[in-house]
Parts: sequence; C-alpha cells; structure tokens
Amino acid sequence: MHILFTRPLEDSQELIFKFRDLGHKVSHMPVIQIEKIEYEKINFQDYKAIIFTSANAIKFLDIKSIDKKIICFCVGDSTEKKARSIGFQNVITAEGNVRALQELILQNFTSAHGKMLYISGEIISNDLDKNLVKLGYNVKRVINYTSKPNNQLDEEFIEKLKSNMPDIVYVYSQNSALSFLNLINNYKLNDLWMNTNLMCIGEKSSTVLNKVKWKKIFIFSPGEEEFLLYKI
Repeated sequence: MHILFTRPLEDSQELIFKFRDLGHKVSHMPVIQIEKIEYEKINFQDYKAIIFTSANAIKFLDIKSIDKKIICFCVGDSTEKKARSIGFQNVITAEGNVRALQELILQNFTSAHGKMLYISGEIISNDLDKNLVKLGYNVKRVINYTSKPNNQLDEEFIEKLKSNMPDIVYVYSQNSALSFLNLINNYKLNDLWMNTNLMCIGEKSSTVLNKVKWKKIFIFSPGEEEFLLYKI
C-alpha cells in the first residue's frame, strides 16, 4: 500500500521506517511546522506532577531544574518514550487520547496530593486543565510551542503524488486537518482522494476533511496506525 504521513518528520520518522520495513510505499507531506514559544520561568518545586499531551511539549521544555522522579502523566506511547529518553522515571501513560489520560490521572493522583503542571502546545483538542480544575484539582497550564500551517509544497512532490495517490493518509490533529485542507485546495487536489482512506485522530479532524470525497474515514488513537492497515 501507499501511505502518506502528514506530521513533521521528527514525529513521523519511526513509523515511516516501520512501514517501509513492512514493504509499504511511504510518502511524507508535513502540513504543519512546530515552533517553540518563550514561556515564563517555572518553579518546578511547586508541583507534584507534570502532564504531557505531546512529545513536542517535552522537546521544548527546559528540564535542567526538574526532579526527574516527579510523577509524569503522558497521553501515549510516543510521549512516554520522549519523557523516558530525557530521564523521567515515574511515568504513567494513557492509551493515546486525552479522555483516557484524564481518567488515568483521576485514578492515580488526587487533588490532595498537590499542584499539577500541564505543559502543552498553543492549540489543544481537549481542555484537560479546565476539566481537572472543575473536578477540584489545582492545575497550571504552560504553553511552550505552537504549530503553524505549511503553505507551500515541492512541485515535484505534488506531481508524483498526483500520479500515485496514497491508499491511506494519517492526520493527527484538527490544526493539521485545517492545514491539509488548505493545501488540497491550493494545489487543486480536491477530486483525487476517492480511493484513499482517511485516518484521523478525533472527530474534529475528520469533520474538517469531510468536505473532501474519501473512500472511507476512520477515527484512531496514536499507536493504532499499523492495526488500521488490516481494517481496510
């Protein structure tokens, strides 16, 4: 099969290698760019737990003064992998979505344990911090990165894509879906996806791309990419 990944290369590289090893043709078309945001100085001693819903939040965090034994909640396997790679030892990981992460926090950390720090990007699909505050938790959200749309693609890549459209496209956020739709419109690719299966994280992403005619649309969680190959 021909598979198209739309995340930045750092976030897609492992899956690209894995799928190529499985014998698939893989294309990479990053639809967003990730950029660091300067953020306020954090006194990590004030917090008893830290929450990550993205590996990028870890990538752009100054970790020199963090006690790596702090309870660290991660949304999924790739985020956990990043956290452990920089030394976090007490990592608790959900199954790839924020709802599961919230339930995991409720099961393993009470409001009486102390303040929580939530490091995230500027755009999030679920107001995890606000939901936890409503449940009595003391949570501070710090934004340390943003995503910007990629408005320009290589013309040679576009021509190759037109001649061999993918069987599967993976889209990982609502923001990515918006940027992807913009690129589809700008490069006049609207009518070329009827034999392509769209894989979206969350219904918000799929709703954005409903304007394009796809073979089928599937909702998935991170870590299910390979499993989805056997559903089509």
